[in-house]
Amino acid sequence: MLMTGVSSGLGKALAEEGLHQGWRVVGTLRKEADRQNFEAISPGHAIGRILDVTDTAAVPKVVADAETAIGPVDVLVNNAGYGLFATIEEAPLEEILQQFETNVFCQIAVLQAVLPYMRQRRRGHILNITSMGGLVAFPLIGIYNASKFAMEAVTEALAQEVKRVRRQGHGS
Repeated sequence: MLMTGVSSGLGKALAEEGLHQGWRVVGTLRKEADRQNFEAISPGHAIGRILDVTDTAAVPKVVADAETAIGPVDVLVNNAGYGLFATIEEAPLEEILQQFETNVFCQIAVLQAVLPYMRQRRRGHILNITSMGGLVAFPLIGIYNASKFAMEAVTEALAQEVKRVRRQGHGS
């Protein structure tokens, strides 16, 4: 399993459960201390890799490294993200762009890096973590909601694309 954003919160909990179930988990983190703490959870099974998902040029290397470290990545959990709390009217455009970069564009970069390996093997699962905020919008987190709505659409379209290709015999 390859999982982005395992240093805290839902990502950490999901990674710990995967480890408890006997999975080897390559988890991405931004800080060396967090990487060491993650690997200490289950030495040899918890494999931390430093990655700021906004460094999309580094993503393919981390994915290739995960394939080497644990073997075939059959599950991607695209979890890295954060919430921007501001009214839509007052949110600075730069912060809106950063919200979409992290919560949408970077998740797409990770799934694009993993998908060719899965297609080659004709198997795999991609879980894009969104939230209830990707289905229902709330005041003060409208930009966050928009980023999560976007990932819901990406996930829905991707599922149809890989299903169609699988039927045609061109991949997973």
